[in-house]
Amino acid sequence: MRIGRFALGLLLVAAAALSARGEEKPGAAAREAGTLPIQITADRLNADSGSDSLTFEGNVVARQGDVTMHANRLRAEYSRRTKSIERIEAEGAVRFLQEGREALSARATFYNLEQRVVFSGGATLRQGENTIRGEAITVYLQENRAVVTGADGGGRVEAVIHPKGIREAPKP
Repeated sequence: MRIGRFALGLLLVAAAALSARGEEKPGAAAREAGTLPIQITADRLNADSGSDSLTFEGNVVARQGDVTMHANRLRAEYSRRTKSIERIEAEGAVRFLQEGREALSARATFYNLEQRVVFSGGATLRQGENTIRGEAITVYLQENRAVVTGADGGGRVEAVIHPKGIREAPKP
């Protein structure tokens, strides 16, 4: 059930990173969303109790509340001991959507114990006209921060931020 909390938390962190005000933070709404049912559709599902994993393949769409994730493949590894998901890997045209916010990448890996998400293979975070791009974007959910890195060998990161503007004081 943690995939929804992950997706919602990620998108809220992305929104805070992209917002000129940076006022939104994961909180009660994120926790509540994590308890909602998750609906996953795909062309195929492979449940492997030997490797403690579930693999969804082909046109994967996962929804929880107002969060939607698309990918070509989604693999969840879970722990029998803790009965929770330890790691989720999404591959191929990964796209997270929530209330006008979007994260795009070739791959995304969620590390549940660390509450860390790594978007890689060229990653973009968008909210409205604001955009952040890099080879990889690591989001630390509990710390409400993200690190964007360029490609090895001198790749650069890019941010396009449209400030809301400051009202001028009326002239006397």
